[in-house]
Amino acid sequence: MKLVIISGLSGSGKSVALHTLEDLGFYCIDNLPVGMLAEFGRHITENRPGNNDRYGVGIDARNNPDDLAGFPAVLDQLGQLGIESEILYLEADRDTLIKRFSETRRRHPLSNDNTPLAEAIGREAKLLAPILARANLVMDTTQTTVHQLRELVRERVDMRRGNRLSLLFQSFGYKHGVPKDADFVFDLRCLPNPHWEPKLRPLTGRDAEVCSFLDAQDSVERMYQQIRDFLEEWLPAYEHEGRSYLTIALGCTGGQHRSVYLAERLARYFAEQRDFVSVRHRELS
Repeated sequence: MKLVIISGLSGSGKSVALHTLEDLGFYCIDNLPVGMLAEFGRHITENRPGNNDRYGVGIDARNNPDDLAGFPAVLDQLGQLGIESEILYLEADRDTLIKRFSETRRRHPLSNDNTPLAEAIGREAKLLAPILARANLVMDTTQTTVHQLRELVRERVDMRRGNRLSLLFQSFGYKHGVPKDADFVFDLRCLPNPHWEPKLRPLTGRDAEVCSFLDAQDSVERMYQQIRDFLEEWLPAYEHEGRSYLTIALGCTGGQHRSVYLAERLARYFAEQRDFVSVRHRELS
């Protein structure tokens, strides 16, 4: 039996993530009070609604603050019931959240005449801190579209089975900001840049011409081998510690050539050894 708890900041995509799980066959409940989570766990272990063995629950800051503070204890109770639970926590930067609320004209659940939106976002983050502290997977949706979020939930949450580690290799451009949800960040800006080759500039690290250019660079090969060897050395240690998800971010200046090339190459290598490996190119979307 698997229970996925989805939480995070309002406007970060919690509803999209929960609806995605529902579309994938999860039995889902939104905005469940934390105080009822353990009782819900007992109910599904005894009754299994619809003979389902996969469940999704949305929990947000509208809960009683004392109940949110006691979330770790409730999570331990679920473990005692034999329920395999994991937490997906979604967040985005404050400016993005403010823009999203402005565009949709929705009211933040913690804002009112005396509490402006920016203050409500900060208060919400503090209230949800106990959930964030126990999160298995944190996703920063600042630069993620609805369609990309759905695909990430499908690849990283739905397709993962058992206690196997899910790996995501993500390329990005430093000029657009470093991903906040990365576990490892490798800076590739020291490598030869195809951008300065006029014929290669409009292409990406997935195109054969760019791959050939980078394949011919000794420094690129050394970087690839050292990152590969580092991950091979330490991934088993993270699995031993019970980690379910790991995000490896590879960045170059614009996120078009070098980072894309190495993310693709590393993903291919580890996909030959592991079941749950995915790749995402943040700036190519």
